[in-house]
Amino acid sequence: MILRLACAWATVAAFLLFGGSLLGQLGAPLASAAIFLWLLGIIIWAAFGVVHEAEILAGRLGEPFGTLILTLSIVIIEVALISAVMLGAKGAPTLGRDTMFAVLMIVLNGVVGIGLLVGGRRHFAQSYNLKGASSYLAVIIPLTVIPLMLPNFTTSTSNGTLTTLQSVSFSLFTIALYGAFLVLQTGRHRSFFQEPTREQGPLPRTAMPGDDEPSEDDHGHDDPGGTTAKHVVLLLANILPIVILAKSLAAVLDFGIIKLGAPVALGGILIAMVVFTPECIAALRAISANQLQRAINLCLGAAASTLGLTVPAVLAIGLLTGQEVVLGLSGSNMVILAMTLLLSTLTFTGTRTTMLEGAVHLAVFFVFLVLVFSP
Repeated sequence: MILRLACAWATVAAFLLFGGSLLGQLGAPLASAAIFLWLLGIIIWAAFGVVHEAEILAGRLGEPFGTLILTLSIVIIEVALISAVMLGAKGAPTLGRDTMFAVLMIVLNGVVGIGLLVGGRRHFAQSYNLKGASSYLAVIIPLTVIPLMLPNFTTSTSNGTLTTLQSVSFSLFTIALYGAFLVLQTGRHRSFFQEPTREQGPLPRTAMPGDDEPSEDDHGHDDPGGTTAKHVVLLLANILPIVILAKSLAAVLDFGIIKLGAPVALGGILIAMVVFTPECIAALRAISANQLQRAINLCLGAAASTLGLTVPAVLAIGLLTGQEVVLGLSGSNMVILAMTLLLSTLTFTGTRTTMLEGAVHLAVFFVFLVLVFSP
């Protein structure tokens, strides 16, 4: 742990002090590859540290508080990164939209698809709390459709933008809805987001001798001791290098995309994948350990948090700086998004999931990737 933090913060110091000269060597192929692998390796290593600390906190606090801490930490990083790029570049009207859409596709199709395939292959069929999944989807659908699809059909403005009144109203609506959801999730309806009880029925396969049945608070790590505040600090100490180095990684990716003639949207997708690596790792570990409810809290929680925090932040920056903010998706992306929401509703309206649902979500994710390279 100490070595990981030391390497991560040493890399941060190196790029803060010598970032200009290091990134100035991007013209050389070998130097570019070395810098890319260095940054990517450190970021992924720090991501494992984030997962480790988050799982310790999850074991101590129980659901949904454990996963909520990880989800909000990652999404706050995402919002800070988008805000920094928008304030610095002054010319990224679709940045917020592209990032939110990429996160939704990665989480709701990529991670869910791989997770259900892995979980179904290992555990046949997995159970979860239907009320919790339904609550997430009830919030995600309006938070997705209103900012990412509705702007294409309003008549006050064109090109997927919003008027000042619409921006303020949509921001307030988003904050109010997501805030109400968090209050209910951590209060009156907390039981909706915990592992299902045995009253929902036996598992579809007979338990074999020696099988371990993970408890709600078993997240794969022994508690090393220490205060909860200490582990919160360690969580933040692992998260901060990821967001600080993500800017430098973005510069390397942008250079590579221009050199290779790849689609511009690919850079945002890769950054979204890197930023959400901790959450993806935690979700896949939970599914592998037959803790599907925790994985749902992470995946659907990431989607809800991304929309609930990113939309108001992006619109606020646009209003304060006078920048144009385009939120409406293209026609093909709207079709993919609508299909994703429909499939997610079908997947999480039963009490168990199988490999079939995972294969379908993964297929939609591959279609999304194809459209990035061939719109």
